[in-house]
Amino acid sequence: MHTLPSSQLGRALAVVSAAALLAGCADRAPLAPQQHAVASASAAETPADQSRALATLRRVTARYHDLSVARSDGFVLLHECENRPGEGPVGTVYYNPARLLDGRVDAALPDALIYEPGGDGRPTLVGVEFAVPDAGQEPPSFFGATFQREEEFGVLALHAWVWRHNPDGMFAETNPRVSCGAE
Repeated sequence: MHTLPSSQLGRALAVVSAAALLAGCADRAPLAPQQHAVASASAAETPADQSRALATLRRVTARYHDLSVARSDGFVLLHECENRPGEGPVGTVYYNPARLLDGRVDAALPDALIYEPGGDGRPTLVGVEFAVPDAGQEPPSFFGATFQREEEFGVLALHAWVWRHNPDGMFAETNPRVSCGAE
């Protein structure tokens, strides 16, 4: 089990608390992705549609190779580089609280960015993450891949390894080609 430092645990608990609070108001402000958001997300069903959507995703995230740009756009540290026992490495995740809580899945607005720590202290952008608050709804799909529950954060999420090839697949949860450094 991965233990977060108290400052990161506080952030994670804030996200989970906000999702739980909003879920309690579900009759007034539903958390499940709106049908139009899910429909547009799953509209990338043909290879040409998927290719265009992935090109959009790379284009809109290219500037985030510079972590300071991501931070200035509202991304905050969720957790340091994670290597899940029995599963593999994920990386360091920065998420955008406003994007996460909007419940939308949009290739032009990923909810989180995944970085690999660099030996020179500069992180390398390796992937993105789409997430929606988990209010008990059926997991959405995007690019034909189904989101999975991440109970520790109260979300349904999907990783997309758009900046680092993943031999396990573009949408695998972990990536064996990501390193957290000395383990």
